[in-house]
Amino acid sequence: MGSKVLKIDGLNVYYDQSHILKDINLSFAENTVTAIMGPSGCGKTTLIRTINRMHEFTHGARTEGSIKLYGKDLHQIDPILVRRKVGMVFQKPNPFPTMSIYDNVIAGYKLNGFKLSKIEKNSIVEGSLVKAALWDEVKDNLYKKGAFLSGGQQQRLCIARALAMNPEILLFDEPTSALDPIATDRIEQLINELKAGLTIVLVTHNIAQAARVSDYTAFLYLGELIEFGTTKKMFTTPKNKKTEEYLNGKFG
Repeated sequence: MGSKVLKIDGLNVYYDQSHILKDINLSFAENTVTAIMGPSGCGKTTLIRTINRMHEFTHGARTEGSIKLYGKDLHQIDPILVRRKVGMVFQKPNPFPTMSIYDNVIAGYKLNGFKLSKIEKNSIVEGSLVKAALWDEVKDNLYKKGAFLSGGQQQRLCIARALAMNPEILLFDEPTSALDPIATDRIEQLINELKAGLTIVLVTHNIAQAARVSDYTAFLYLGELIEFGTTKKMFTTPKNKKTEEYLNGKFG
């Protein structure tokens, strides 16, 4: 495993009296894709929301343990800065419906009060859309609303919006579950391309998708980390019976 970008030690997450994540220990290496898998309600989304401190928007949320980004405690960093360094792409494409494609890409800068010159904006918009494999499809329609795009294009626009902030980590929460197979394939190709410059954490229900795009897989069950290792090894010779049953579709 390469250099560790993110290290989670003894993480427990509670929402009021509910103990959602139990003593999670995990590391994420630079320029890799880690799939987070497990049945519904096992804590996958809570885990990634904790990584960029979005769980703090939920009433009654509290955590124990540590999450370190390049050795620095995430809870010692301003949460706005954390969310710039750790971007997130959600399950359903969510471009800002009243904004143009252009304004969607640079929305993070506007929301954070950054003043950019027209040249800087143009450069960020083009660069981010190129990275999200969307530039050629939208370059003649940058001032049209993002909502006119197809579902797959909207999701790539959301990826461009996250990339515009130059994150070090990109979290994907089931990014293809609302998309058709062609759009899904495009997003998977994109994930493979993006890991050259980013560390990616991917929550997915899709076992075949995890096999195609991830280097490592973490399997969660009832809030506990049951198994973690290279995807290839886990999918061929899982160490834990529960992992094997999940991968064989015994439950999900």
